[in-house]
Amino acid sequence: MLDRLMRRLIDPPLGRLAYPMIAAGISADIVSLVGFLLGLATAGMIAVGHPHMAILPLAASRLCDGLDGAIARQTRPSDRGGFLDIVFDFAFYGAVPLSFAFLDPVANALCAAVLLFAFYANGSSFLAFAAIAARRGLASAAPGGKSLYFSAGLTEGSETILLFIAFCAFPDQFAPLALAFAVLCVISALARTLLAWNAFR
Repeated sequence: MLDRLMRRLIDPPLGRLAYPMIAAGISADIVSLVGFLLGLATAGMIAVGHPHMAILPLAASRLCDGLDGAIARQTRPSDRGGFLDIVFDFAFYGAVPLSFAFLDPVANALCAAVLLFAFYANGSSFLAFAAIAARRGLASAAPGGKSLYFSAGLTEGSETILLFIAFCAFPDQFAPLALAFAVLCVISALARTLLAWNAFR
């Protein structure tokens, strides 16, 4: 829901930041890999009891996630880069709730499982929609030159990152935040399914 607005705000500075990295020979795929490793570091820090400190690698990871696309658009976008971007994102999105289950299994494990189910439902509806849209030759209107068809929803990347920051800032509130976001994810999945039901007759 917020991704379109956020792209308008962050794309210009990301584009400027990409210039020196391209000049230094740093590829978009390398930045994607670094961002993913930082995301795993985020999850690791949470799991061992340092959620507040995890905000720093989380922010750095998401900076890389935006920067790889800026580099790709100014060089040569590739299918491999698009594949890595989406796989690394989904793995990161799953790692953070899992890390909170490790942090406090009694308080968090069930709610983490509910959130992961909701992520799974939302993500599968997103990817299925994208695959069929590609087969039908539909072009995405999402900003940023996405490699997949991006169908909008209540819970997109921007909302998820804000949620993860809230998790880290207020770890004792993980359970209610996770359940509330899970509800929004399920609503997004149902809305996208209804859209597909009508669009893919």
